Amino acid sequence: MTDSRPDAYAALRIPAYRRFLTMRMLMTLSIQIMSVSVGYFVYDLTGDPLMLGFIGLAEAVPAIGISLYAGHLADKHNRRNILAICILVLLLCGFSLWLLAFHRAELGAPLLLTGIYTVIFFTGIARGFFSPTNFAFLPQLVDRETLPNAITWNSSTWQVASVTGLGLGGLLYGFVGVSTTFAVMSFLSLLAFVSILRIAPRPVPHTEHIETAMVRIRAGIRFVFSNQLIISAVMLDLFAVLFGGAVALLPVFAKDILKVGPEGLGILRAAMSLGAISMAFFLAHRPLNKNAGKIMLACVAGFGVCIIGFGLSEWFWLSFFFLFLGGVFDEVSVFIRSSLVQFQTPDHMKGRVSSVNSIFITSSNEIGSFESGLAASLMGTVPSVVFGGCMTLVVVAVTWWRAPKLRSYDFSSAAEQEK
Repeated sequence: MTDSRPDAYAALRIPAYRRFLTMRMLMTLSIQIMSVSVGYFVYDLTGDPLMLGFIGLAEAVPAIGISLYAGHLADKHNRRNILAICILVLLLCGFSLWLLAFHRAELGAPLLLTGIYTVIFFTGIARGFFSPTNFAFLPQLVDRETLPNAITWNSSTWQVASVTGLGLGGLLYGFVGVSTTFAVMSFLSLLAFVSILRIAPRPVPHTEHIETAMVRIRAGIRFVFSNQLIISAVMLDLFAVLFGGAVALLPVFAKDILKVGPEGLGILRAAMSLGAISMAFFLAHRPLNKNAGKIMLACVAGFGVCIIGFGLSEWFWLSFFFLFLGGVFDEVSVFIRSSLVQFQTPDHMKGRVSSVNSIFITSSNEIGSFESGLAASLMGTVPSVVFGGCMTLVVVAVTWWRAPKLRSYDFSSAAEQEK
C-alpha cells in the first residue's frame, strides 16, 4: 500500500530554496534580536511605555510609505538583487546601533534616543523593500505543486528563528550587554548577505505592457481591493493584530508586572513563536484543506482570547502559556492568509499585491505597537491589553458577517477551480 500523503520535505530538497531559507532564518534572527534589545534598551533609558510605541512608529512610517513603489520594483527588476541590497542596508543599520551602544556613555540619553530612532527609520525603509520582494521571490524557487509546502517551511523557519532570536536577544542583553548584542546581530546580517548571493538570479516575470510606475501601482491596488478573499483576509489580520498586539508592551510586563528582567523578556517574546513552531511542523505533515476560512476566523478569535488571558495573568508561566497558545492560533491564520494570497495572485503581480499586503502587515505590527504604547499610557498597561483582546473578538465577528467568501473558503475547492 502506497502512502498518498504529500511529501512533507519536498521544498527542502531544492538547493536554491534551502539557501533562501538560510537567508530568511539569519535575517529573522538578526531582526528579532534587534527588536527585543532595542525595546529593552529604550525602556531602560526612559521608563516610558509610549517610547516603545514610537519604535514601532519610526519603523512603520517609512515601511508603509515605500511599500507600493517597492512592490512595483519587485515586479520589474531582479528580485534576488533587491533582497541583497535590503540585507546590506540592514547590516549597516545593525553596525550603526552597535556604534551608538558602544559610545552611549559619551552621547547621553537625548542624542542616543535620536540616533536609535533614526537607525530604526532606515531599517523601516529596508524592510519596506524586503517584505514584498521576499514574498514575490519565493514562488520563483519552487513549482506550483510544491508551493504550499514551501510556504509552510518558510513560516516555520521564520518562527524557529524568531523564538531563537527573541530568546537570544534577551539572554545576550542580560548577560553580555547591549553592545555585544548588536555586534552579534550585525554578524548574522553579514551571513544572510552571503547566503542570498549564493542563489542564482531568477528572470523577471514577463509582461506584455510597458506602463508607468503609477499605472502599475494602481493596478496592484485595484486587484487587492476587488478580490474579497484577499482584502478580507488581510483586513482581518490588520485589525486583529492592531488591537491584539501586546508584544510591544512585553518589556513593561517583564520589568514592572512579572518582574523577570531581560532574561524573562526573552522567554516571553519567544513563547508565541514556540507555539507557532509547533503548529507549523504539524501543518507541514497535515496540510489544511477543507474549511480553511472558518478555521482562520476561529483561530483569530482564539488569539484574541489568549491576549485577554495574558493581560490578566500575574504569574509568569501562565502568561507564557497564553502567549504560547496565541502563537498556535496565529500560525494557522498566517499560513492560511499567506497561501490564499499566493494562490489568488498571478506571478507578474506578486510584488505589487505583496506590497499592499505588507502595508497591512506593517500597520498591524508596527502601528499596532504604537497603538499599544499609546493605549497603555492612557488606560494603563493591563486594561489596554484586555481591551485589545476584546476588540479582536469584535473584528472576527464583523468579518464573519461581512465576508462570506472568506468564511466559506477552502483550499480543495480553490484547487478544483484552477483545473
